[in-house]
Amino acid sequence: MTDPAPVGPADPPARGALLRPLRHRRFRQLALGRALTYFANSMAPLALAFAVLDLGGSAVEVGLVVGARSVANAVLLLFGGLLADRLPRGLVLQGASLAAALAQGAVAAALLLDAADLTVLVVLSVLNGAVSAVSIPASAALTPQTVPAGELRGANALARMGLNTGMIAGTSLGGMITALTGPGWGLACNALAFLAAAAAYRQAGSGLASARGGSGERTKPWQELREGWKEFVSRSWVWVVVLQFFVVNAVAAGSLQVLGPTIADDTFGRTAWGFVLATQMAGALVGGIVVARSKAKHALRIGVAVVALDALPLLALAQSAELAILLAAMFVNGMAIEQFGVAWDLSLQEHIPQERLARVYSYDALGSMLALPAGEMTAGPLAEEIGARATLLGGTGLVAVATCAALCSREVRSLTVRSGAR
Repeated sequence: MTDPAPVGPADPPARGALLRPLRHRRFRQLALGRALTYFANSMAPLALAFAVLDLGGSAVEVGLVVGARSVANAVLLLFGGLLADRLPRGLVLQGASLAAALAQGAVAAALLLDAADLTVLVVLSVLNGAVSAVSIPASAALTPQTVPAGELRGANALARMGLNTGMIAGTSLGGMITALTGPGWGLACNALAFLAAAAAYRQAGSGLASARGGSGERTKPWQELREGWKEFVSRSWVWVVVLQFFVVNAVAAGSLQVLGPTIADDTFGRTAWGFVLATQMAGALVGGIVVARSKAKHALRIGVAVVALDALPLLALAQSAELAILLAAMFVNGMAIEQFGVAWDLSLQEHIPQERLARVYSYDALGSMLALPAGEMTAGPLAEEIGARATLLGGTGLVAVATCAALCSREVRSLTVRSGAR
């Protein structure tokens, strides 16, 4: 296995340790590319949802369009993980970003030229989801190749803070642009952001070989996928947490991507909803600072436990709470998401062999992504049948049950991490 990360031990802990990974050029470019990618992707569901509503669509049709993107994403995730372990990950990210720019540009053109209908939005949404699937495992698995092992906790925290900043800007700008000029211009911004991300990924991956290097006999794709699956199922803490997030992501997708815009359209408005989503990312940004300074050895146990706070925004929406209460709930939820996110990335990167890491990430992402269309396409019909409030309260209960079940796993509770721990 080729390890192109900077050689030598990490520096001892000191003031400014949070920023230490930024010394490495490849890491800086990777973090920038991921931030730009998430900036674009955070605008896409919001703009698509309001585009469907502008065409006279219902919550069911919003779920169909947004969910079609998630289905395509899930279908090609394993292929993306296979590519990221076979090819240089920077090259994979460049190609995915360029393809995403073309897909988003096509959606934007259709909307701006008044040539879009529900079928066009579904087809282009599928294409966009397909190309974005390739980049998910590659971007996460590339991080250990850009910094020393001892700096992984800080690197993951910084990278996630960058992408959360991108999501804050994307959701805020997406809400404002959609309210002022329409969804088409938001998706045009997506295309430009993806082009910039491709340039950053080119710098991040320059000179890096594939994770397993040029040696070794090349096996068949199906065999390589089986190797990744064996790594995935051999560790119960991995698949238990993925099952937890299948439930949590399904609930969150249906509640925040489908019911949220519908409720916002009837109450406090589209611009405010953009800021609600941005507040969640602001909480994640603060949470990133907190977790980067953490020395907890049982990071995964803490991260899994605080996922229960995903229920707070659902409760606020279900109770028709004041906008200020909803904003506070989303901020706390964002902090909790980040505690888990850094712990999860760090746990995988330290315990999974580098040459199989992208494939394990792809199985992880597949479990989460399969949940998205399930939640997005179910929330609308369920809300029409039993009401939005009952649907949101039911989702709250599911989040609590899934979190408690994950914490029953001894491996989840006992897993330790090394980077920054004491």
